[in-house]
Amino acid sequence: MGKLFEEIDARLASWIEAQPLWFVATAPLAENGHVNVSPRGHDTLSVLGPRRVAWVDYTGSGVETIAHLRENGRICLMFLSFDSRPRIVRLHGNGSVLLPGDPGFDEVVDRHPDNPSTRAVITVDVTRISDSCGWGVPIMDMREERDLIRLHAEKKGPAGMEDYRREKNTLSIDGLPGL
Repeated sequence: MGKLFEEIDARLASWIEAQPLWFVATAPLAENGHVNVSPRGHDTLSVLGPRRVAWVDYTGSGVETIAHLRENGRICLMFLSFDSRPRIVRLHGNGSVLLPGDPGFDEVVDRHPDNPSTRAVITVDVTRISDSCGWGVPIMDMREERDLIRLHAEKKGPAGMEDYRREKNTLSIDGLPGL
């Protein structure tokens, strides 16, 4: 077992925010519901405090994270080092969904470049912080961020993005309410 941390200190926050790729895991309460793991990237994540993180959530083809958080709040974020020093950090906690106009939404969005695909902000009150070796994670080089999500949103425009969210983000794959 790896190390447990009492809080996200400045050094750990810097490491977390430097990772170009990380993963979000959530699950519905139903035993036959689908567990979801979603990759995240771009400049979207902020460490807001010693036990609080948030990210700008872009519009996607599904709405599992939002639906699961609205149902039960359980979440785990996993960050991996792909450089020469192996490391995995997991943040377990309780997540919340903030929509435009909600307190705290603008605070997080203002920390990151504007993206026309932004649909929500996810906040996590972290209850467990741990790391492990990461010896099985390959060493890989980051080449560049994909720009497709921004280009897709710009092409659709604000009204087109609202239509897309209504079509794709209303219900989770298990029928839970999304947006």
